[in-house]
Amino acid sequence: MTVESVRPAPSEVPELLEPPVAGGRVPLLGHGWKLVRDPLAFMAQLRDHGDVVRLKLGPKTVYAVTAPALTGALALNPEFIIAGPLWESLEGLLGKEGVATANGSLHRRQRRIIQPAFRLDAIPGYGPIMEEEAHALTERWKSGETIDCTSESFRVAVRIAARCLLRGDFMDERAERLCVALATVFRGMYRRMVVPAGPLYRLPLPANRQFNRALADLHLLVDEIVAERRASGQKPDDLLTALLEATDDNGDPIGEQEIHDQVVAILTPGSETIASTIMSLLQVLAEHPEHADKVREEVESVTGGRPVAFDDVRKLTYTNNVVVETLRLLPAVWILTRRAVADTELGGYRIPAGADIIYSPYAIQRDPRSYDRNEDFDPDRWLPERSKDVPKFAMSPFSNGNRKCPSDHFSMALLSLLTAAVATRYCFEQVPGSNDATRIGITLHPRGLLLRPLPR
Repeated sequence: MTVESVRPAPSEVPELLEPPVAGGRVPLLGHGWKLVRDPLAFMAQLRDHGDVVRLKLGPKTVYAVTAPALTGALALNPEFIIAGPLWESLEGLLGKEGVATANGSLHRRQRRIIQPAFRLDAIPGYGPIMEEEAHALTERWKSGETIDCTSESFRVAVRIAARCLLRGDFMDERAERLCVALATVFRGMYRRMVVPAGPLYRLPLPANRQFNRALADLHLLVDEIVAERRASGQKPDDLLTALLEATDDNGDPIGEQEIHDQVVAILTPGSETIASTIMSLLQVLAEHPEHADKVREEVESVTGGRPVAFDDVRKLTYTNNVVVETLRLLPAVWILTRRAVADTELGGYRIPAGADIIYSPYAIQRDPRSYDRNEDFDPDRWLPERSKDVPKFAMSPFSNGNRKCPSDHFSMALLSLLTAAVATRYCFEQVPGSNDATRIGITLHPRGLLLRPLPR
């Protein structure tokens, strides 16, 4: 039997289908109006219309993917690249030369530069800094006093990123600047993604001026960090030194813009996503005291009552599962986009060259077809005997393939250590004025969570 004899005749090749169009679009804005008003519910209900669905965002046609297997295909197929409405909206912050937005050979070179900082054998070297910052956080909180979870989460996320990856001794003032600016920038970028009305965003309106000021402050902050390192003459073994000494494919030093964009990618999206997850974890500990109690019991059984240490994290199975379940139900990165570089297919549907594809990890990770009691917070679903039933690609908080977040192990260790330290020291209650509704921008986190820590 020859290869040719088993190939289908041309008439037998199934014809690719045109994806159905989602209902509910409005004139001019298309489905962008629904993505602004209630994006989480809108993305979740798209699964009822098919595995691939067409949307209108302003004048553009965008393809929405709702099936886990197809999101995996997007991540693993080189015919789909990092591009589309999300990344276009982020370019003002991340630039075009950072690892988050680059494609092809540039992206591969940049991954080679930063990957050593996140190797498994490198993570324990950050342990003392993570421990120090986690316990400093709990020491700073006073029993009965109100804590602003937004500012506290950003402060610890920025400090750990700066001290571990840039070896910088950054004071709280700088973390506060980053916190305030990121909140404004990411909110404005989400608006630009779902309502691509370019000329309107160049008008001197108050919201546009506020956005531009925040964006400028973020870039100024990065320039300060790079200038301080160069002026110091120091070359610690960290990611910033690796960037300053990196060369391109011709052996020449990489350009200033690439260094700038890489530092932005280290400090801003990383801090935003980690801080958002810390906020969600604090919300979980307040709303589910039964799980917080189990975390405390597990930590004490491992530590014998001493302060939790980095080396304890790998033994904290239940604590780690609380973090994973939080990432499932409340993923910081809730929406992603790709672009087709050639005419192709996805799930039997025709995808034309240049088409933008959008999907929501939030919707994928709450799909009742993948999870029993899909809306319940259940850390035990990640026990080995149960997690094996979760479909492949139905849980991807750090993405997949060559776009997988390089700091996934770093982030999980940090989040588990913080959860253990906080839950063993305090229980929490919300205070008047707290707003635990989800704030939806480029990332998800509680809108204005205010908690009162009470001693255990």
